[in-house]
Amino acid sequence: MDAARLRFLYQTDQGRIDRATWRRGAGALLATLLPLTLIWFALQPYSIHDLATTPFFAPMTILAYAYVIFYAFVVMLIVVSFINLSAKRFRDRGLAPPLGLASLAPLLALLAGAAHFLQPYVAEIMSRWYVFGVDALFVAAALWTIYELGWREETPRSN
Repeated sequence: MDAARLRFLYQTDQGRIDRATWRRGAGALLATLLPLTLIWFALQPYSIHDLATTPFFAPMTILAYAYVIFYAFVVMLIVVSFINLSAKRFRDRGLAPPLGLASLAPLLALLAGAAHFLQPYVAEIMSRWYVFGVDALFVAAALWTIYELGWREETPRSN
């Protein structure tokens, strides 16, 4: 894919795309995110650093924290790219506001990730059920977005 096409798909929310283009674009973003997430899952245990049991400069802990900074930056780029891609498809479907609807699933995904991260630290005031609730909202929004943008039959647009 050439640079102009990548710029159109991921760097602006203007324009319209069909469902096959949305599926390919979203699949490319997922294919980028999945291996990076698997690497984070492998490094995550090293991010727990107890000075009473481990040295101050633990190389794997430093690597884990350096990676999580890189990972967070890439996740933000992927979220923005997904929102831009989805806004084009929502606009093509005639659903308004396209940018707001395109932001719904990524926002809930980020909130679910934050809830998973935060809950163990504040378990006495944030029950695990809260996390499950946010997860359920995210899954519902993600499934609706995937169906609406990637598989729902095309309807003729009225101008």
